[in-house]
Amino acid sequence: MDVAALTFLALALPFVAALLAPLLTRLLGHNAAWVLALFPLAIVLHFIRFWPEVAKGEVVTGGYAWIPSFNVSFSWLIDGLSLTFVLLIAGIGALIVLYSGGYLKGHPQQGRFFSFILMFMGSMLGVVVSDSFLMLFVFWELTSITSFLLIGFDHSREAARRAALQALVVTGGGGLFLLAGLLIIWNVSGVTQLSLLSAFGPEMRESPFYLAALLLVLGGAFTKSAQFPFHFWLPNAMEAPTPVSAYLHSATMVKAGVYLLMRLNPVLGGTPEWQILLPLFGGATLVIGAALACRQTDLKLMLAYTTMASLGLLVMLTGLGAPHAIEAAVLYLVAHSLFKGALFMVAGIIDHETGTRDATRLGGLRSAMPLTFVIALAAAFSMGGLFPFFGFIAKEEIYYALSGFDRRSLVFAAIAILGNALMFAVAFAVALKPFVGAKIETPKAAHEAPILLWLGPALLAAKGLSAALLSGLTHELVSTPMASAIAGEPRAVTISVVPHVGLPLIMSIVTAVIGIGFYLKLDRVRAFMATILADIGWGPDRGFDQFIRGLVRFSVALTRRLQSGRLEVYMTATFILIAFVLLVVPIAYGEFPRPPLFAADVPLHELAIMAIAVIGLIAVVLAADRLTAIVSLGIQGFAVAVIFLLYGAPDLAFTQFMIETLSVVVLALVMTRLRLSPSDHRPLAQKIPDVAIALACGLGFGLMLLKVTGVPFDATLTDFFNLYSKSIAHGANVVNVIIVDFRGTDTLGEIAVVMVTGLAILSLVRLRAGSLRRVADNDPDAEEGA
Repeated sequence: MDVAALTFLALALPFVAALLAPLLTRLLGHNAAWVLALFPLAIVLHFIRFWPEVAKGEVVTGGYAWIPSFNVSFSWLIDGLSLTFVLLIAGIGALIVLYSGGYLKGHPQQGRFFSFILMFMGSMLGVVVSDSFLMLFVFWELTSITSFLLIGFDHSREAARRAALQALVVTGGGGLFLLAGLLIIWNVSGVTQLSLLSAFGPEMRESPFYLAALLLVLGGAFTKSAQFPFHFWLPNAMEAPTPVSAYLHSATMVKAGVYLLMRLNPVLGGTPEWQILLPLFGGATLVIGAALACRQTDLKLMLAYTTMASLGLLVMLTGLGAPHAIEAAVLYLVAHSLFKGALFMVAGIIDHETGTRDATRLGGLRSAMPLTFVIALAAAFSMGGLFPFFGFIAKEEIYYALSGFDRRSLVFAAIAILGNALMFAVAFAVALKPFVGAKIETPKAAHEAPILLWLGPALLAAKGLSAALLSGLTHELVSTPMASAIAGEPRAVTISVVPHVGLPLIMSIVTAVIGIGFYLKLDRVRAFMATILADIGWGPDRGFDQFIRGLVRFSVALTRRLQSGRLEVYMTATFILIAFVLLVVPIAYGEFPRPPLFAADVPLHELAIMAIAVIGLIAVVLAADRLTAIVSLGIQGFAVAVIFLLYGAPDLAFTQFMIETLSVVVLALVMTRLRLSPSDHRPLAQKIPDVAIALACGLGFGLMLLKVTGVPFDATLTDFFNLYSKSIAHGANVVNVIIVDFRGTDTLGEIAVVMVTGLAILSLVRLRAGSLRRVADNDPDAEEGA
C-alpha cells in the first residue's frame, strides 16, 4: 500500500475506532481503553515516518480529487506545523483514551463517550492536515459538532446542555465567518489549497479585500480559541467530564484557532492590521483570563481560565511581529499542551478519588496520593516557567522576543509578566494547596488512583522534563520545522535549558517573585476579583443568554407575522412576488418584447377552440356560484389541452387532461365536505386587489412568453436529444427518453409530488363531513380562506 493510501487510512482510523468503541466496551468493559488507544498510537507511528523530510524543511502533500470541476480535493499538507499538531492530537489522545477508561469506569454510557472522543480526534486531525479550503472547513465544523456532543455528554443536567449549546453556537457561528474569509482568499488568489497559497502573500496583502478576509478569518479563529470577548464558552465547557476538558480545552480544539492563524501567517501576517489586532486581543485575553482564574476555587475552572490566558499569549506572540516571537509561540504551544493536559488530568484524579475539586475543601492529600502530588508538582513547575522544564525554555524565549526597549515591547512585556505571574500562582494553587497543609476530610476517602488515571499525566509531565533536557533534539525535530512553517522561511530555534544571564532571565525571575506573591495572597486576590466582577455585573456570558432570548423572541414574532396560518395570505404574497419579478425586471432593464405578429390564416377549428378557452375563462370570472366557477375552470383547461394535442404534444395534452380532471374532482370534494357558502360574498373592496394581482401576473407571463418566443430558436438541446436518445438511452420516443433517462431525477420528484397529492386527496375523501364542519365552526375565517 502506498503512502497516500496509508495516510488516508490513518486519517480514517479514529472514525473506525468510534464505530467499534460501543461493541468493544460491551465486551471488555473499561479495559476497552487499552485496545482503543492503539488506534491513535498507530496514527502516531504512521506520521512519524514523515519526520526526516519535515526536519529538512520539506513539505509533503497528497490526496484525492473530490470535485475536480471546482478544483476541490481531499488533500493533506504535512509540514513542521501540521506534523507537530498531529503528534500532539494523536499522542495526547491515546493517553486521554486510557484516562477515560479509568475515569468513567462503570459508566453505562462509556462506549458512547469513547465514540465521541474518537470522532473528535478524527475531526481535529482533519483540521490540522487539511490542504484544501473546503476540507479544512468541513473538519472545522465537525470539531464544533463533536465537541457539542462531548460537552453535553451528561445531558440530564441543564448546565451541561446549556454549555454544549453555547459552545456550538459560538464556535459554529465563527466557522461561518471562517468560510466567508476562505472564499474571499480563494477569490483573490485563485487557489484552493493552502500549500499553494503562500506564494500569493503579496497579492493578498495588497488586495482591497484584505481587511475583510482578515476580519472574517479572525472571527473564526477568535471564537474557536476563546479570545476575549468570545471566551465565555470555554470555562462553561468544564461541565463536560474531565477527559474532555483535558483533551479538547487544553491541547486540541481551543488551539485550532491558533493553528489557523499560524498557518495563514505567511499570507495574512506582517501588516499593520495583523500586528495591531492580534496582540491587542491576545494581550487582553491573557490578562483577563489569568485574573479570572484567580477568582475561582474549582480546580477545573482555575485551569480553564489559565487556558484562556495561554491562548491569548499565543495569539499575541503570533501577531507581534518581533524577532523570535514565532519561535516563542511554538515553544509555548508545545509546553502548554504537555503541562495543561497533565494538570487537567490531575484535577480529575483529585475529584475522582476525593469526591470534590473545590480547592477550599482540599488539603493534606500528599500522604494519601504521593504519586499524583509529584505529577502535579512537575506540571506546575513547567507551567510556572521554572527550571529545568520545557515551560522554562518557552518562557525564556517569550521574554527574549519582548526584551526590546521600544514602547511597544515594554507594554507587551509588562502584559506578559503580569499574565504569567498570575498563571504561576494558579499553577501552584492547583499543585500544592490540595496536597499540603492540614488534612481536610473529603466526601470520599482519598487514595492513589489506578494506573489508567495516573499513566497519562505522568507521561505528559515526564515529557515536559525530557523535552527540555534534550532540547537540541526537540528543536531539530519539532521547534525549528514548526517555526519555519509558520514564518514561511527558515527559522532556527537554539535556546537550551541552561540559563543565560540576561534580561530574559531577569524577567523570568521577576515573574516568579510576583507569582509567589500572588500565591501567598491568593485569598485576597480572589476577594478583590470577586468585588470587581460584582461591580461590573454584566458580562459576555450573560450577554449570550440575552442574545439567545432576544433571538428567540424575534423569531417567534417574525414567524407569527409571516406565518399567519391563512392560505389566502400565503397565496396573495406569492403571487405579488411573482408579479413583481415578471414586471419590474423588464421595466428596470428595458427588456419588453416587441408587439406580436399574428398570422392571418389561422385554421378555423383552432380559433374555435381558443374561443372556447376564452369563454371558459370569462365564465370563471363571472360565475355566480362556486360550483359553476369550478366547472368553467375545467372547460378552459380542457380547451388548452386540445390545443396541445393539435400542435403535436399528445403526452402534454394527456397530462393537462389529468390535471384538469383531478382539479375539478378535488374542488368538488371540498365543496361537498366543507360548509361553504354557494357564492363568494366578499365586498368589492376585497375583490379589487385580487383582480389587480391576477391581471399583473397574467400580463407578466404573457410578456415573458412573447419575449422568449421572439428570441431566435436555439436547437442545441434538440439536436443533442435527437442524436443521443437512441444511441445512449435506446429509446425511439425522444420525449419519453428525456423524461425517464435524461431527467430521471426530476421525474422521480414529480412522481413523489403526485403521490403526496394523491394521499392528500384520499385523506380528504375519507374524512368525515362532521369533522370538517367542526373545523369550519372553530375557524370563522375558514370559509373565506377556502
